[in-house]
Amino acid sequence: MAHKNKRKGTFINSGIVSENRRARYDYFIESTVDAGLVLMGSEVKSLRLGRCAITECYAGLQKNELYLFNAYIPEYQGGATLHFGHESRRPRKLLLRRREIRRLHGMVTRSGMTLVPLIIYFNNRGIAKVRLGMARGKRLIDKRDVQRKRDWQREKARLLRERP
Repeated sequence: MAHKNKRKGTFINSGIVSENRRARYDYFIESTVDAGLVLMGSEVKSLRLGRCAITECYAGLQKNELYLFNAYIPEYQGGATLHFGHESRRPRKLLLRRREIRRLHGMVTRSGMTLVPLIIYFNNRGIAKVRLGMARGKRLIDKRDVQRKRDWQREKARLLRERP
C-alpha cells in the first residue's frame, strides 16, 4: 500500500524504512521484540520518504522508560519547518509494556546483553515500529568463524551445481 502526498511528491511503500545490517555482523542476536516509536509529525513524514539511519543508534533505559538514542531522522524539507521541525538526533521514547521493559532491563543488567535496533518499519496499519534485538557482542574470532562457514556454504553450493 503506497501513500501519496499530492503536493510534496510520492512516499515510499509501507514496510521497512531503515535496516541496520551491521548489527548482525557485530552481534549474536538472541531474541527480538517490536516496539512503537513516539514521533513528531515531521519525523513521520521523513520516515515515509525513507530518510533514516540507525547504524549508530542504540536503545537504553532512562527514568524507567526505554529510549532510542542517536537515531538520525533528518528534518522534513517540505512545508513550514520553522514551527514544526524536530531535532534530528533527539532521544525517542519506545512504547512497550511495563513488564516487557523490566524483562529487557533485567537481561541487559544481568546477562551483559545490549539492545540493538535492527529495523524501523511501518506496520500494516501505518504505525512506525522499531524491531530491537537482544544482542551479545561478537569477538573477532567469532566473526572470522561466521565468514568461514558462509564461504564454505557458498563453495559447497557451487560445487553441487557443477556436478553432472
